[in-house]
Amino acid sequence: MQVFYSDTFTLPLPEKHRFPGSKYRMLRERLISDGLVREDELMESPLAQTEDILRAHDADYVEAFETGTLDEKAIRRIGFPWSKQLVTRTRATAGGAVAAAEAALEDGIAGQLAGGTHHAHRDFGSGYCIYNDFAIAALSLIETGRLSRIAIIDLDVHQGDGNAAILKNHPQTFVFSMHGEKNFPFRKHASDLDVALPDAIEDTAYLDTLDEYLPAVFAFAPDLVLYQTGVDGLSEDKLGRLNLTHQGLMARDKRVLSECLSRGIPVSMGIGGGYADPIEASVEAYANTYRVAKSLYGF
Repeated sequence: MQVFYSDTFTLPLPEKHRFPGSKYRMLRERLISDGLVREDELMESPLAQTEDILRAHDADYVEAFETGTLDEKAIRRIGFPWSKQLVTRTRATAGGAVAAAEAALEDGIAGQLAGGTHHAHRDFGSGYCIYNDFAIAALSLIETGRLSRIAIIDLDVHQGDGNAAILKNHPQTFVFSMHGEKNFPFRKHASDLDVALPDAIEDTAYLDTLDEYLPAVFAFAPDLVLYQTGVDGLSEDKLGRLNLTHQGLMARDKRVLSECLSRGIPVSMGIGGGYADPIEASVEAYANTYRVAKSLYGF
């Protein structure tokens, strides 16, 4: 299994910034220490090519972000202060998504220890998302003729409004988002399939709901699944408002990955959100996704 990472430097965030940037390195170290991923399976994410970024994003927005000339309101909406490191990290996240998707086509499954930046729209960023990595990867593979149909399974607790907005006019994609009804973003964009969940939902009801709607993804007959494995539905999460356990999230992952495996559909994973306090709970949940994947695929 090929796994891509981009945690080789730390973003210069203000003291007490609420985004837990340390989780990426912590996850990589946890996967190695638990024997879930070997050192030789880890590869540094390549920087995305401009032509791929522009398949999903407006050229003026990309130029303004990369030159540090976005206005203050746009920067506040993103949630990170601008820096050259942020530009590099953003390109690496997008490039890692493309590389992981291509690796999944080779091996059946691949992952990126970042990504799932589903709040990024064509001409603006939002909610810690600047470039939409899954939209970039999907459009790269489709518009170059390598694949015909790609599905996104987005199980982050926050709706993938950027995925929905960017891909709404692309009949070769199918976006499924199952998310908290009352959570961010407060203005939702219609995906191909949206399932809104009540606050404080627990494992059994969550999994029953997933079982009801997941078949629609496979009725689309995708050539590839991009799986946003956000763990912010965990009960310990500060931003999640759901009440899922580690066991519930592992059962979720097993359902999704088993369905992909049984149908021979390659799957590429991005980790999505996780804001537990302490953050170690999110890292454990992210690692558990790889635990489930290893048990199913035997890599």
